[in-house]
Amino acid sequence: MSLLVVGSVAFDALETPYGKVDRTLGGAATYFALAASCFTHVRLVGVVGDDFTERDREVFRGRKIDTEGLEHANGKTFFWAGRYGKDPNDRVTLVTELNVFAQFQPNLPQSYRDSAYVFLANIDPTLQRSVLHQIERRPKLVALDTMNYWIERTPAELQETLKHTQILMINDDETRQLAAEHNLLRAAARIFKMGPRTLVIKRGEHGAMMVHNRFIFSVPAFPLEEVHDPTGAGDSFAGGFMGYLAGAGRINDNTLRRAMVYGSVLGSFAVERFGVERLRKLTRKEIGQRARRFWKLTAFSL
Repeated sequence: MSLLVVGSVAFDALETPYGKVDRTLGGAATYFALAASCFTHVRLVGVVGDDFTERDREVFRGRKIDTEGLEHANGKTFFWAGRYGKDPNDRVTLVTELNVFAQFQPNLPQSYRDSAYVFLANIDPTLQRSVLHQIERRPKLVALDTMNYWIERTPAELQETLKHTQILMINDDETRQLAAEHNLLRAAARIFKMGPRTLVIKRGEHGAMMVHNRFIFSVPAFPLEEVHDPTGAGDSFAGGFMGYLAGAGRINDNTLRRAMVYGSVLGSFAVERFGVERLRKLTRKEIGQRARRFWKLTAFSL
């Protein structure tokens, strides 16, 4: 089934202990779409500026990614620059220029308005809700990402949007902040009262934990000797997770657990190179091989 993603398409400048790039394609929707397209067809909605060329668009070609919803506006594309230390969690934002993204108003093409699976990447919760209003039939699954900025600045709007969301995907600090509760399990119980029935807690190098209203499931981060660029890890995780579910066409305990594994697999590949370079060359064979290695990492007998 087709999967809709709405979010940022950006240019990034990155510096890590493994090198430096002055301009590479990034943005939450970009990482998500490339990861999810390994499993299903993706419909991409975002905005780019005059500096986004046909060569930049080539990253989406040859993949199962529909870019009819990628709007071109007068001005420059969203730009972010950051520096990472030896610890991948040690990140310093150097530059944030919203540019055309500051005026982004998601407008779904008519062909997107029957999307059964929807992922609302990290944007203003009012805009996230506007996307849902444009979908003509109730989606089978809506998942949402957000961040501390929206939790702090627009709590009422976020709470309203969460009422229409089945899966919330945020990190552990955001989970505690949103629920006003330090313990993650008690925090999840509070979040379930807001609307979602599944909480996926992204924990970086410590993996990810899913708290469902019926069960709990955790996956580790895949052990890597070198993390070249952690920028898109969380968005790639989300793409692998949602892409697998949409590709499976059903949602149950088993597919949710497998989606967690495939999310971790895609996140682990994303960090091996700068920007989206690793994802754009990734094959299903490589994904399958790493998924089996995940199984070996965690399998045991009682």
